[in-house]
Amino acid sequence: MSIVQEKVILPAGQSFRLLRWRQNLRDVEVLVAPNRRQRLVGEGQHWHFHEACELICFESGTGTSFIGDRIQPLSAGDVVLLGSNLPHYWHMRGPSSGWVVQWHWSPSAHFWAIPESADLERLHKEAVRGIQYSGRTAPRIAAQLAQLTGTRGIERLAIFLRALGLAAAAPAEERQPVTRNFVSFGPGSSHEAAMQAVIRHVFENFRRPVPVAEILAVARMSRPTFARQFKAHAGMSLRAFLQQVRLEAVAHELAVSGRTISEIALGNGFSELSFFNRLFRRVHGCRPLEFRRRARDKALHPSVPNPVSGLLRSRSVSIP
Repeated sequence: MSIVQEKVILPAGQSFRLLRWRQNLRDVEVLVAPNRRQRLVGEGQHWHFHEACELICFESGTGTSFIGDRIQPLSAGDVVLLGSNLPHYWHMRGPSSGWVVQWHWSPSAHFWAIPESADLERLHKEAVRGIQYSGRTAPRIAAQLAQLTGTRGIERLAIFLRALGLAAAAPAEERQPVTRNFVSFGPGSSHEAAMQAVIRHVFENFRRPVPVAEILAVARMSRPTFARQFKAHAGMSLRAFLQQVRLEAVAHELAVSGRTISEIALGNGFSELSFFNRLFRRVHGCRPLEFRRRARDKALHPSVPNPVSGLLRSRSVSIP
């Protein structure tokens, strides 16, 4: 899957833009003012990234989110904050609706000179890995976004800052990082550009064998230099990162696909089923068949707490 860079254009005279969708993420409206709207072809259904930060609330619908190196279920009520240049897309199963706020304030913006902005500065730094909100915080943020539609000017800015304030003040148990060690696709040094190219290549090719020589050609580095730089940027070896991406893709397919477990494993880059089964059990704490059974039980009984969601969202383990 190719990755597209989206250019976020803010309405004239505004420091952020408010988006609304009612059926699908392609047909989007920019809510410029209470009685003024502009049509926009949304990029949410494609693998993309943008310089702007994004705060998104899913009002209705279910599906799967792909953010950085994580694949996890999403449903109505989910609220996610994405930092600058963090690649993502949303695969919805049927109609959905929700709100999005996007903004980009450069490090030199006068806003950061205000002492009260310190909490938001910390929030922006945390958002580079994405933040998933839950508990009481998620609906409180969503309520603020919904209020933005009927306002303009300083009142609208105040409501937006209130939403960010809620996000920054959320207790630890109601805010979880989304990605593990993902490097965003922003501008930087030559090493960072090379690592971004490698990560793109992994996401586009992980379902087939990816030889180290191929990766070195993409990075244009020697093997020792690449190994050192990739671990510094991603927090793990290339082998561990590739296995992690493949496991997340397998977990997603187990939850939504009717293919056999062996077909799913082989189709997502695992050539040895015995190794796949050992690795999956070590990471997810259960066999693939049990993981699939839990996902199907959740689909039949949506009121039951979702153990699959818990596994995908909260488990963080080391892959050798």
